[in-house]
Amino acid sequence: MVKAALYLVQGAIGATFGGVWLSALWRTRKARLASASAGPTELPSRGQLLIGFVTNFFDTLGIGSFATTTSAFKILRIVPDRLIPGTLLVGHTFPILAEAAIYLTVIDMEMRSLALLAGAAVAGAWLGAGMVSRWPKRKIQIGMGLALLGAALLTIAGQVGMMPVGGEALGLSGLSLAIGMVGNFMLGALMTLGIGNYAPSFVLFGLLGMSVRTVFPIVCVSCALVMPLAGIRFVRRECYTPSAALGLTLGGIPGVLLAAYIVKELPLHVLRWMVVCVIVYAGIALLRSARQELTTPPGQAPPGHREDQP
Repeated sequence: MVKAALYLVQGAIGATFGGVWLSALWRTRKARLASASAGPTELPSRGQLLIGFVTNFFDTLGIGSFATTTSAFKILRIVPDRLIPGTLLVGHTFPILAEAAIYLTVIDMEMRSLALLAGAAVAGAWLGAGMVSRWPKRKIQIGMGLALLGAALLTIAGQVGMMPVGGEALGLSGLSLAIGMVGNFMLGALMTLGIGNYAPSFVLFGLLGMSVRTVFPIVCVSCALVMPLAGIRFVRRECYTPSAALGLTLGGIPGVLLAAYIVKELPLHVLRWMVVCVIVYAGIALLRSARQELTTPPGQAPPGHREDQP
C-alpha cells in the first residue's frame, strides 16, 4: 500500500513539474522568436546530451550525478556558476524519477521507513530551494566548491575502506529512524545547492546498520520527490540554463535505462579515482572563482575572464 502511494506521489509531482517546466520553455521560446535580436536557442547541444547520458548512466550504478555534472559544467564552461544548482535539479529530475521507479521495484526495503525518510528530505529541500535560488554567485561558488571537495573526501574514504560497510537492516525504528530523518532532512536541504547525496547517504545509513542496497531506493526516492519540487522554484525564478537542463534530461533517461537493464554492474573502482581527480579540480576552480569575485572591483571582469565565458 505504501509502495503504491509512493508511485502515485512521484507520478503526481513529476507531472506537475513537467507542466511547469514545459510552460516555462514555451514562454521562453515565444519570447525568443518575438525578439528582434534572437537569443541563444533552448535546444541542447550534442555535448550537453552526452553529459546527461554519461552522468546519469553512472548515477544509476552508484557514482552519483551532481558532482560529476557540476565538474563538467565548470570545466567546460557550459553553465554560469550561479545557475548550476538550478540546472542540476531541473535537468536530472526525469532521469531520477526513472531510477526511483526501477529501484522501488527491484530492491526490498521496509516501506514505512522509506516514506518517512523521503518526506524528511522533501521538507529540507523545500526550505533550501527558496534560499539558494536567491543567493549571489560568489556564495554559490563557495558552497559548491566546498561541497565538491567534501564529496571527493567521502569518495576517497570509500575507496580505501574507511566508510561504514552497513548491516542487514531493511528499515529503521525508534531513535535510529529519528536520526535518519534528521540526516535526510539536511541532505535534502543541501541538495538544492547541487550537493549529491549518494556518498553521505552511504555513510549515514551504514552507521545506522542498514543494508547497502537500501541506500539506492532511499536516495532515488528522496531525490524523485525533492528535485521536482525544488526544480519548480528554480524554473519560476529562471535560475537555470534551459538548454543544458534539457540535455541532462534527454540524454539522461537513455543512460539510466542502459545502466539499469543492460549493464547492471561495472568494476567502478578505477573510475571512482578518476572521478575524484575531476571533482577536486572543479572544486578548487569554483573556490578560485569565488576569490576572484571578492578581489575584483565592481564592474570589472575577473582576471582571465573572457567575453564568451559564463
